[in-house]
Amino acid sequence: MNEYTSQPNDLQGLYLQKKASEEHIFSRIHRGDRIFIGTGCGEPQSLVRALIKYVENHPKAFSDAEFFQVWNLGVAPYTDEKFKANFRHNSFFIGNNTRTAVNTGLADYTPVFLSQTPQLFYQRLVPIDVALIQTSAVDRHGFLSLGISVDIVKAAVESARLIIAQVNANMPRVHGDGFIHIKDVDFIIEADEPLLEYHPEAEDDIVQSIGRYVRRLIQDGDTIQVGYGSIPNAILANLADKKHLGVHTELLSDGIVQLIKNGVIDNSKKTLNRYKTVASFCMGSESTYTFINDNPSVEFRSIDYTNNPFIIAQHSNMTAINSALQIDLTGQASAESIGRTFYSGIGGQADFMRGTVMAKNGKTILTLQSTAEAGEISRIVPFLSEGAGTTLNRGDVHYVVTEYGIAYLHGKNIRQRSMELIAIAHPRFRKQLIEQARELNLIYKDQVYVHTETTRYQKELETYKTTQKGLEIFLRPVRISDEPLLKDFFYSLSDETLYKRFISVRKDMPHERLQEYMAIDYITKVTVLAVVNEVPFVEAKEIVVGMGQYEVNPDAHTADAAFVIRDEYQGKGIGFELVSYLTFIAKQQGLLGFTAEVLAHNRAMIKLFEKMDFDTEMHNEDGLYSLKMAFKR
Repeated sequence: MNEYTSQPNDLQGLYLQKKASEEHIFSRIHRGDRIFIGTGCGEPQSLVRALIKYVENHPKAFSDAEFFQVWNLGVAPYTDEKFKANFRHNSFFIGNNTRTAVNTGLADYTPVFLSQTPQLFYQRLVPIDVALIQTSAVDRHGFLSLGISVDIVKAAVESARLIIAQVNANMPRVHGDGFIHIKDVDFIIEADEPLLEYHPEAEDDIVQSIGRYVRRLIQDGDTIQVGYGSIPNAILANLADKKHLGVHTELLSDGIVQLIKNGVIDNSKKTLNRYKTVASFCMGSESTYTFINDNPSVEFRSIDYTNNPFIIAQHSNMTAINSALQIDLTGQASAESIGRTFYSGIGGQADFMRGTVMAKNGKTILTLQSTAEAGEISRIVPFLSEGAGTTLNRGDVHYVVTEYGIAYLHGKNIRQRSMELIAIAHPRFRKQLIEQARELNLIYKDQVYVHTETTRYQKELETYKTTQKGLEIFLRPVRISDEPLLKDFFYSLSDETLYKRFISVRKDMPHERLQEYMAIDYITKVTVLAVVNEVPFVEAKEIVVGMGQYEVNPDAHTADAAFVIRDEYQGKGIGFELVSYLTFIAKQQGLLGFTAEVLAHNRAMIKLFEKMDFDTEMHNEDGLYSLKMAFKR
């Protein structure tokens, strides 16, 4: 007979044997013991309160004990200085309730990859003597479920000499690795109480803008991992139109469950655990806890499985989405500290970002608001602040997203990375970042930047168009980071196209000339690029297929306009879309029309202008047409 096969009457008797008074149970804890407490929303609140009360009544019962926990969201009286002689808190991830204690020296922080934490227990590098856990009610087979918190709790249970369980009828029974048998529990305290809930901060326009940008990077059929907080919540809210997404993550949130309910997440394209949403713990609301209760489509696995980079790397089209506190211009990011102040922890994001880098078609996305402290501090800096932990190194990050756009870093040199990140920094800090990057030799010493109160990458000018020939193009303003793209574009042009556009035999386009096309203030000068990509923003490289620009003539309140199309894309309707779109922008600016100079034999450009709805005057002098094109009102 299997050791876990028991008759119902035997189980009932065994269950009753595990019940004892709090006095008796806590008397089994010794001085110097290392005590583990369940994670996050799975914290056994009543059990912790009872232990603290026992210590208050028996101040010399035990001393110099250590409390270990991944993340505290609930009861944390053990960080109070009055218990200094009894126990000390040691956290693998710092939460709001323990941050002050850690940074004032009243508690400790152990930095470790979350995937490696179970091995600390198993190898007794961090021995666990007592595990305080919370479980569901016992089932007819004698099993208790760890419910919403499997993560490192399972390893703590398997390593501890004394296991004390708070049995809570409100804890869901979740499929996967989180089952323990009543025989393996030493003591039970029954205490039904609402589970802790996690509600991220309210979303604002900034995080919604970040969410919309990240949405562009997510493709149908991707398997995603998403962190916690208001930005991940906004990202998930923007994925409602995606199809066949999968989930392999450490944290299951309300946003993920909503996408499951809406059919967006069905896990049908996953490489591993197909049709299963795989996570390790849950922080959410009561409705989410109800959804995952006895739901066979959801499996909670131990953290050394979900966060194992080699497991993560086996998922094709894996997409890891995480947040940072600060990133420097070389691509290093900190998600655990603000300078010397410990803020959160390594957690699991390094596991997921590194595993995803190794995955087939994997992509890593790092999100952050461009500023902190009510806009007074840039989160994009030349180098990480002194004392900041480098959570992600320069090779971990593919995409960086702020409310000002998307920067792609993978395969880029330091100069290119710097310009990509400055382009998505808050506009008020871009000039300063340019100057600092020049001084530090991160970018060209002569890098041009036009700074006015309105200088910015105007994301509202982005638009998708389908040409009359059926080609889908993306029209967007030029960015200060576009020099490599423009260099490739200009050197792809034939001699004839160069001559027609620039009316010059000069064929080179050095850095000094290229800068002129990016020194744009969107008031006196506007430059719009037409780019193509099989999937916009997702592929490693955009291709510039056309460029249109105008420079305002203030005396006549018109603008001198020019356009050039990549040779192999000529005749596909790109020029018409560029002219139409620049006309739209110019009319919004209140301009009265365009002027242009076109070689007489450049019939394609002349026909294009004639095709537009302009009142056009043309004057031919020595083979050069001067055009005045007034907008019709």
